Amino acid sequence: MKYTQELSNGILKLNFSGDLIGENNGPEVVELANDAIADGITHCLLNISDVRYINSSGIGVLITLLTKFRNKNGELYIINPSEHVNKLLIMTKLQAIFNIAESEEEALQKIK
Repeated sequence: MKYTQELSNGILKLNFSGDLIGENNGPEVVELANDAIADGITHCLLNISDVRYINSSGIGVLITLLTKFRNKNGELYIINPSEHVNKLLIMTKLQAIFNIAESEEEALQKIK
């Protein structure tokens, strides 16, 4: 998995691509979130439109990120999951736990 990060208007924006297999980049991404939260960031936009596959460790990373931001009265927004990832979220009933938006603009509207 590859990812990019950006801080904009007090919001951490992460873009993931490739396969989200938590044991590869998971600890690094969680540490990145910890640093952002320590700097007062409480919202994260996670664009996973280019993620082809997620394994159970990858789901664990998503849940860890969600928990960290919600513990600081913030939120994690998953943006534009691919069809395969969306089916996985539905099958595991995680779509009821995560805030899922079709676009960054839609997620930003939910924050305001």
